Amino acid sequence: MEGIENLPGVGPKTAEKLREAGFVDLMSLAVASPAEVAAVADVSETLAAKIIQVAREKLEMGFETAEELLKKRGNVLFIHTGSGNLDKLLGGGVQTQAITEAHGPYGSGKTQLGLTLAVIVQMSGEKGGLGGKAAFIDTENTFRPERVAQIAKARGLDPKEVLRNIYVARAYNSDHQMLLAEKIKDLLRDGEPIKLVVVDSLTSHFRAEYVGRGTLAERQQKLNRHLHMLQRMADQYNLAVYVTNQVMAKPDMFFGPAMEAVGGHVLAHASTYRLFLRKSKGNKRIARLIDAPDLPEAEALFAITEKGIEDA
Repeated sequence: MEGIENLPGVGPKTAEKLREAGFVDLMSLAVASPAEVAAVADVSETLAAKIIQVAREKLEMGFETAEELLKKRGNVLFIHTGSGNLDKLLGGGVQTQAITEAHGPYGSGKTQLGLTLAVIVQMSGEKGGLGGKAAFIDTENTFRPERVAQIAKARGLDPKEVLRNIYVARAYNSDHQMLLAEKIKDLLRDGEPIKLVVVDSLTSHFRAEYVGRGTLAERQQKLNRHLHMLQRMADQYNLAVYVTNQVMAKPDMFFGPAMEAVGGHVLAHASTYRLFLRKSKGNKRIARLIDAPDLPEAEALFAITEKGIEDA
């Protein structure tokens, strides 16, 4: 692919600034905004817009027929969730080039699904994986390597090897969380075959740091930037993004659900597939697909066992 130095207005110094900020190729520039590029490259927004436009023209990022798009959709891959029922609900598993969000009350299986996916993604395609690695951003101190080792062993894998193929980082605030997402892009550029990014949970820091109606707009704008960056990464590297989300009670609700997902419309629109998880009897859980561009609203029953997620 042609280098960014060949774009008009991009000299060696500007190219260096762009690379330091993560804009290393035409695609990363083509999907950026003029304000983003102008800020990191120290150029005017007019020049930044021109740089982006030329990058898009070189990549032929215009209209295409729906038939051509269908062919490109053939590149989408699926990660087995561990449960055939849940796979069927999601149209084959957790998709690459998409953000799959799971929300629900405490103990409903959100984190367990993330840990199971981080193990299964390493398996071969015949076994439901992608033969890749996983990156796990932990915001609530919920990642347990012991649990991952248990899931790996129960599925006939070498626990040590599985743990070596998962990059884990604890995020201490929302800015750190967004920085860690950028660090994943560095790993990908260095050639690490990461095919799954897990953020558990996506909204906890945003919810804790931005309290009150006066900060709502700022919080949502920041969350929106974070989600768009994750989606761009999923598209650019054909990987899957799985995020967990908290719920909040709605005590004034007499009809309809008594709880709703945190994050509002920003998260609802940014997530490609949305699951609501809830407890059933014993180790059983119920997943409801509440939003998807190509699948009907439906439910599936699964269980949490030593294998992680599997059919009840």
